[in-house]
Amino acid sequence: ADGAPGSLLATAGAMRAAGLLLAWALLLLLLQGSAGQQCHPSGPTGVLRFTDRHAEIRVPALHRVPSSLDPLYGLVRSCLDLIQQNPLPTGELRAAAAGAGTGSPVAQVVQYELGYVVCAAVALLFTVAVPVAGMCFCYCRSRRRCGGRLRAHRRSLGCRRRCLLACLSFTSLIILIGVTCAFVTNQRVKGQMEPGLGAVPSTLRTLRQHLANVPQGVQMVVDKFEVPRKQISSDLGGLSRSVGLSIHSQLKAVTYAALEELQERAGDLQTSLHHLQILHRTVRALAAARAELEPALRERRRRVVALLDDPRCTSCSSVLGRAQSLELGADYGKVPSVEKVLKALAGLPRSDFAEMIRQGNGTFNSIPELAVERMAQVIQDLRGDLARTAEKVQSIADGFPLPDYTRPVSEALLKAEQRSQPYLREVERFERYRWIAGTVLCSIILLILACNVTGMALGAYGLSKREDPSDYECRAEAGAKFLLLGVGLAFLFSWLLILLVFATFLVGGNIQTLVCRNWVNQEIYKFIDTPGNLPPSMNLTQQLNLRRDSNLSSAYRFTGDHQSFTGGHQSFTGRAGSPSEPLLRPSQYTADFQKRLGDFTANLGDVRLLRSEGRQDLESFARSGLDEVDYERFQEEMKNPVVQSSLPGLARNLEGLQKMQVSGGASGGGAPGGPGAVLSPLCPQRNRTVAGRLAEEARALWHLHNSTVQPQEALVAKLGESVRFLSSLAPHLKERLRKTLATTASVEARLPLQAQQILRQ
Repeated sequence: ADGAPGSLLATAGAMRAAGLLLAWALLLLLLQGSAGQQCHPSGPTGVLRFTDRHAEIRVPALHRVPSSLDPLYGLVRSCLDLIQQNPLPTGELRAAAAGAGTGSPVAQVVQYELGYVVCAAVALLFTVAVPVAGMCFCYCRSRRRCGGRLRAHRRSLGCRRRCLLACLSFTSLIILIGVTCAFVTNQRVKGQMEPGLGAVPSTLRTLRQHLANVPQGVQMVVDKFEVPRKQISSDLGGLSRSVGLSIHSQLKAVTYAALEELQERAGDLQTSLHHLQILHRTVRALAAARAELEPALRERRRRVVALLDDPRCTSCSSVLGRAQSLELGADYGKVPSVEKVLKALAGLPRSDFAEMIRQGNGTFNSIPELAVERMAQVIQDLRGDLARTAEKVQSIADGFPLPDYTRPVSEALLKAEQRSQPYLREVERFERYRWIAGTVLCSIILLILACNVTGMALGAYGLSKREDPSDYECRAEAGAKFLLLGVGLAFLFSWLLILLVFATFLVGGNIQTLVCRNWVNQEIYKFIDTPGNLPPSMNLTQQLNLRRDSNLSSAYRFTGDHQSFTGGHQSFTGRAGSPSEPLLRPSQYTADFQKRLGDFTANLGDVRLLRSEGRQDLESFARSGLDEVDYERFQEEMKNPVVQSSLPGLARNLEGLQKMQVSGGASGGGAPGGPGAVLSPLCPQRNRTVAGRLAEEARALWHLHNSTVQPQEALVAKLGESVRFLSSLAPHLKERLRKTLATTASVEARLPLQAQQILRQ
């Protein structure tokens, strides 16, 4: 039922209707220019919006409203796809168009329509079998061999009656559902066919009205150039500042990174020079102090060793070994000299890196103001080009050859409208006959259903009121007659119904599989576009004034993809190099504007991050040999103490011995019978003398430590800080300096180029 409108329309219109529909699809290409469009630029700007002045002229689109019968329509389409699995018969259509078949046309049609032939055989069998079965039933009934006799009541008879009643009720329910669907579908086909038939002439008239409005639409398009012109003028007003900010925003990361690296290298130069000077002065001071400490330390060792070796010194032998090891430790005269590095760095830095970095940063941050200043003349030139472009676009209204392209299509549409009227009336008449036949047959089925229901009701009621089941009862007899009437009507009219169903199925199914399905997958367009499939008199490309290198498939894609007026019009040019083509080429109007943008240059000034004297300072720093100094020698020498034996420790040992001498002498003189008893009376005096000398040597060692050794240890600690800094910097010095110089040079070289590129964008 869903394909019935298409089947009747195709039967009436055939190839002419298909040709008209193709013409409508192609004509939509000319209508894109007069419709409201939205221009979506690739940049970050907004959307240009144009007024749609022809919005009230629309080609109505007819769509079937979804309903609860959609599953039924889907089942029908699936059945059609199963019955007709063959593709579009291009060979047979080519032979039919040429008028010369290569074989028996009947055999070819039967082979292609094999699925429908099987359906026809089933329908024919049903058409013959049902009337024959009806006549046999009537003959059997007249011989009273097919019911009509009273039977003796048995229990099996009641079960048989209930079984027959249930089967008949189920069959009636199925018939009721079927006839309901048939009524609804029949009415919906009629409701869809009527507006579809009326839409054909109205669509043709609307398309001709569109064609008549194309010149005004072209002028409207020309007038609408004011929309982008105003937008461009507005953009140009703030372009300079925007471009400057864009350049600054996109390049600030790499520029600030280069300036930060430059500042770090300048700091490394200053700090390294400071630590080198400290290292050089400290090493010289340590060497001089060592030379001064050596004779004093030698003299102290000699005197302490002699004192401890004195026999009068009690328990002094335990400290004698420590005193004998009293020697100088670290010798900083052996460490490498850094005088060569200091000479290489003498006078550095010759440039003020802080001021240099500040100036480079200020120059880079002034790019937005420089852009406004340097682009003033360019903006003025672009405004002039824009004004000249507007004048050039206006010439399209006078030089566009629209009648050469719209006249053939308009005449074809008028002719199609005139010729379609008789066919549409025939289609409407056939549709009315189809609706009447469908309604009558559905009403007969409904009458059969009513007879069945009435017969079952009367029969069941009569049997329930009968006292003796074997007696005759008039209501039950009337129910039986109603059932027989339903059977008779079914035998009389069911074959007509199956014939109507098969005819509709045959016509609608072929329209669905031959036209609709191949229209959707565009096989029809491919068949028409293939040379040799149609005779010269049916060349639609020439009749519709299409380009020789264009075809219906590409034109249909233009319509389906909502292409612009320019793209659609290019299909409607009778020959390559048509006079209208330059008018529709955008480069014709934007060439000067694009060329000026492409050649646009604006000197924003050199952004110098590192001047030549600063570069020379960093290069001298890299060649100074700072990384060639053996800092491990410094670290190894600093591990040695200034004096091998601890002076404070030795002094404390001497102080302890001094106390021992004093306490030991006193006890020795007063212990009778002990070892001290053999000493002379002068023994206590001698011990006090040794104790005094021990105290004197202890004080001398403390003085030597505080006055000479401690200052040297402070110098060693200071030297260690400088050595640690320089040893950590030296291995990576050349690589960091090389990277910083390369990065700075790269940024200075790329900055103008990238700024120019961003400026053009």
